[in-house]
Amino acid sequence: MSTGDCLGLALIARARNAVASSLGLPLIDTPDHPRLAAPAATFVTLHTSGVLHGCIGSLEATRTLDEDVRANAFAAAFRDPRFEPLTVAEFGATRFEISLLGSAWPVPAASEDEAIAALVPHRDGVTLWWQDSRATLLPQVWGSVRSPREFLHALKRKAGLPAGYWGPDLRVECYTVTCFDEAPELLA
Repeated sequence: MSTGDCLGLALIARARNAVASSLGLPLIDTPDHPRLAAPAATFVTLHTSGVLHGCIGSLEATRTLDEDVRANAFAAAFRDPRFEPLTVAEFGATRFEISLLGSAWPVPAASEDEAIAALVPHRDGVTLWWQDSRATLLPQVWGSVRSPREFLHALKRKAGLPAGYWGPDLRVECYTVTCFDEAPELLA
């Protein structure tokens, strides 16, 4: 097993346990990994019976990887305002996906066309900064859009902007992720 596989198992176990503990369910073994003590940013995405049930994360590494994945798993299960909190009955049918974010880099773009030309589909996660707010879409979202323009428009709508808006007050950043997806055979 590779080091990445070991890290994935450690992250999935911690995410599952953060939710199981809150539901009063039995915990699973949590393998250790040296990267867990380092600062890192993650997103935790939950799919219950194949349907999105929560996605919460951090864009900046402000706590250890261990702390970040546990906190984001709890938040994805119980605090994502788009969904009802996860229940005991749903837990066994819930698949956990962890996205470990790499460092962000600015995308110099004076126009929407320049921003779109700089994006690499299926690789780039993108954060849009506008005034005091920001919105992000993980690289996994590329699978549900037809083009970089559609991706950017979805991101603008998520930020509360009209799809066609572009102005000098917009800032775009990209990042990559290492994705650890729970194997379906691990689900109860």
